[in-house]
Amino acid sequence: MTANVTTMKTMKKTVLALILAGVAAGASAHRPWIMPTNNFIEAKEPAVTIDGAISDQLFEFDTNALKMESAMVTDPDGAMAAIPAPTLMRFRSSVDLKLPKDGTYKISMVSLNTMGSWKVNGEMKRFRGTEEAFAREVPAGATDVSRSTTHARIETFVTANKSSMGAFKPTGEGLEMIPLTNPTELRSGETARVRFTLDGKPLANQPFSLIPGTVRYRGVLGELRLVTDAKGEASIKLPAPNQYFLGVSYPNEERKGPPANGSKRYSYTATLAVLPE
Repeated sequence: MTANVTTMKTMKKTVLALILAGVAAGASAHRPWIMPTNNFIEAKEPAVTIDGAISDQLFEFDTNALKMESAMVTDPDGAMAAIPAPTLMRFRSSVDLKLPKDGTYKISMVSLNTMGSWKVNGEMKRFRGTEEAFAREVPAGATDVSRSTTHARIETFVTANKSSMGAFKPTGEGLEMIPLTNPTELRSGETARVRFTLDGKPLANQPFSLIPGTVRYRGVLGELRLVTDAKGEASIKLPAPNQYFLGVSYPNEERKGPPANGSKRYSYTATLAVLPE
């Protein structure tokens, strides 16, 4: 009985790690996302509500809330700060953000998780947490030590009164998207440009995709697949108006079985609104 409970807990942790790594695929995949109530706010005292969820159907509150305690907001001048404490509900978490400066803001969540295992006296031990904690917890004399690391970034963007580009300075850590077109000014039929980097270096020939929301009303995923050029950049002919899930993972090859020992995986996802022409 104890072994079965341990196995079930391990399976749940593995599933959650795959979700946060952004490697799930298919029309019914669990995907984490954050989305603002409006991407462009024109007001004397602008504010916005950000929702976070993990869902089967994109932008539907149908599975679990996404805990947003670690989320950060980057203001139009590039200054970063923690968001206020979010409200956690069954299917979503929410937070109200005041936007005191005119310009474009970036809201982001970054997670770095290590999954590992080792044997002590023939008994397998499993781990999920930080790299530092893994190094502390593996005892001397352990055998069959194995670990893999996932670096996941989730973002969305909001503009107060007038757009700006100061919030998009890359951190140089993990997989990042640097908008070359302001992501709160996307209109169907126009072309937007983006650049992807991995640890600050251009991510050349990298596949990524756009998936429109409201999948449940279409019956098909409607995924738009694209690839970066040698500079890690891509031009996107913007499709029909909708909320879109942009997703990319590295390495991008499909791999069966558990992660290889010492492997690192990266993912980036963003929620983008495409407006009518």
